[in-house]
Amino acid sequence: MHTLLAILQRETVYLWAYFDIQLRQIFGYWVLGMVLGSLVSVFAKEWVHGTAEKAGERFPRWLGIPVASLLGIASPLCLYGTIPLCAAFSRKGLQEDFLAAFMVSSILLNPQLLLYSSALGGFLLATRVVATFLWGVLAGLLVRFFYTARGKSFFSFQGFAPPANRDVATAWPKRLLFNLGRNLRATGPWFFLGVLLSALFQRYVPPESVGRFLGKGNGGFGVLMASAMGVPLYVCGGGTIPLILQGLAEGMSPGAAVAFMITGPATKITNLGALKIVLGAKHFALYFLSFLLFSLLLGWVVNLLPFS
Repeated sequence: MHTLLAILQRETVYLWAYFDIQLRQIFGYWVLGMVLGSLVSVFAKEWVHGTAEKAGERFPRWLGIPVASLLGIASPLCLYGTIPLCAAFSRKGLQEDFLAAFMVSSILLNPQLLLYSSALGGFLLATRVVATFLWGVLAGLLVRFFYTARGKSFFSFQGFAPPANRDVATAWPKRLLFNLGRNLRATGPWFFLGVLLSALFQRYVPPESVGRFLGKGNGGFGVLMASAMGVPLYVCGGGTIPLILQGLAEGMSPGAAVAFMITGPATKITNLGALKIVLGAKHFALYFLSFLLFSLLLGWVVNLLPFS
């Protein structure tokens, strides 16, 4: 019994040390991300969504899709807010190619997650932003050429009401505090769980195992494994950043990290049910497979870059 207690005490000390190190590395980014997301929600959300709604009128057709993709990145809403918003845009006549670009980029990235991702370093941050923008543009173009231009519909928004405005306070300081509290409740538990998992990862997973399975030396298979792992493991963007950081420290390749960051938010379990309703079975399968393929190709390309 004494030996068991000694082991438990030793492991607790080790885990607390690893947890403390991980927390110190990422905590500031998490707080700044919540502040940025709240500021965007209070001061810029209406402009972002209003500009997206009028994209078809304000911009020429060739420019509207890239603008919609950028606005999707700037939108602070999660998917369950984005879908009703896109349904409202659709009812007001916005073309589905614009909606596809906006929705795809909004799923992959938002201002809060953008700041979280800066903890991964400039290269991975830039890769995540550029990949999100380009995939949003490509999604819009694919919907345009294969659906909109042929008079077909890609989305089915029946039954989705416009998103409710939860910023009930009129004074901006109260609205800002309300948004900060909401972001804290939504991301806090997952963030600390991610830090704990990264501490367990650091303590009990040998670095050589990470390098062997997810490193560049494993070729494309490491990217494939990371892409597949993103489907069940990705729950919250803030919670996965510590895991990615620890994986990179133990030999995970940049391409594998990028693949994980693409498939994770796109195939998050909590999002798939809503997407299935909006897309239908056939289009949902296309959505799922296209994201997996894009993440694989992007991960392989990133690993081929000499400076990655």
